[in-house]
Amino acid sequence: MTLTVFVASLIAMIILGIPIAFALLASGVALMYYLDIFDTQIVAQNLIKGADNFPLMAIPFFILAGELMNKGGMSRRMVNFALSLVGHIRGGLGYVTIIAGVLLAGLSGSAVADTAALGAVLIPMMVKAGYKRNRSTGLVAASGIIAPVLPPSIPMIIFGITGGVSITKLFIGGIVPGLLMGIGLMITWWLITRNEQVEVYTRKSFREMLIASKEAVWALFLPVIIVGGLRGGIFTPTEAGVVAAFYALLVGTIIYRELNVKDLYKVLVDSAKTTSVVMFLVAAAMVPAWLIAFANIPMQLANSLGSLIENPLLLLILINIIVLFIGMAMDLTPIILILTPVLMPIITEAGIDPVYFGVLLVLNCSIGLLTPPVGSVLNVACSIGKVSMAEVMRGIWPFLLVKLIILLLLVFFPSIVTVPIDWLT
Repeated sequence: MTLTVFVASLIAMIILGIPIAFALLASGVALMYYLDIFDTQIVAQNLIKGADNFPLMAIPFFILAGELMNKGGMSRRMVNFALSLVGHIRGGLGYVTIIAGVLLAGLSGSAVADTAALGAVLIPMMVKAGYKRNRSTGLVAASGIIAPVLPPSIPMIIFGITGGVSITKLFIGGIVPGLLMGIGLMITWWLITRNEQVEVYTRKSFREMLIASKEAVWALFLPVIIVGGLRGGIFTPTEAGVVAAFYALLVGTIIYRELNVKDLYKVLVDSAKTTSVVMFLVAAAMVPAWLIAFANIPMQLANSLGSLIENPLLLLILINIIVLFIGMAMDLTPIILILTPVLMPIITEAGIDPVYFGVLLVLNCSIGLLTPPVGSVLNVACSIGKVSMAEVMRGIWPFLLVKLIILLLLVFFPSIVTVPIDWLT
């Protein structure tokens, strides 16, 4: 009954249109009343505890790094670099979108930020070259959701803190699935566009390719610094966020010289706004998380699942189906914050690797960013592409299908995630 009270109150708050952070607080209070332990001090203490966590400092720094990259010209140079490589082949702008999406994912860790950066530059170019607007918008959105999976991933930081899992291992575990997402999109784009007549760009000369590479080299070097530093134990994920922000600031102001004081002020304000939303969500989620543990809800859920605990594969399939449906009605971060404390004890009891499960959960929740009506990436792409959600869904379904196939591959072949972690840690 406690699980029913929590879920029903949360759904009711969401239906009423209450922001998700306040809905989490309200569902926590409802559970408190049901358990007859209501105390405002418990609410306040858990709110503070939710935000008072050193690894969480990685989030504002990576958000700041992403903003600095977009304003400082790093994102644009990534696109130009990809354009110089594949812009001349049939469907070239699509491959540019995917390659730039993978490269940007290794810089920002934010699906919304990457989608906005890619869409603003590439959707007008693709439409002008003769590509369908809804398909171009769908490809940009599908490329944008690589960011939560490839390191440095903000959702993986949140999962690692909430589930007590190594963030460094989560980062490394997301490398192969993230690259598979890019490869899957390329294969799908080739199948779609192989017979289409669209404008292609003139092949860049070797000299022009060298110039594009030279301009992008500073941006391309950042993922190497982050992954290499984490792998070598030079810095923690939190310190990696500081390094990324400082590096982006240095490149934008001194090397590319596109960041000035006025831009820097706007970057700091935008980063602070985004950070405040994410951090308040994390803090608010600690209230129901504490109550979920207090009410022993994970054990109740484990008992209800019964024999599935003995069959990890079936358990994972069921959990992923549930998460896919939840992803249609809720954003990525709240899903991780709500489900992680509920599911982790069950996952542990079933003998499933928590790091592997974290990568699966983040990938699954990322797919939810492309599904209506709540999908935040889908909404951002529609806004930038100036196309309705119904139209973009007709263009995005092949890319959505390939993401689901990759999710299934990870479910049936855990070594895709676990083997690189064993090699690199």
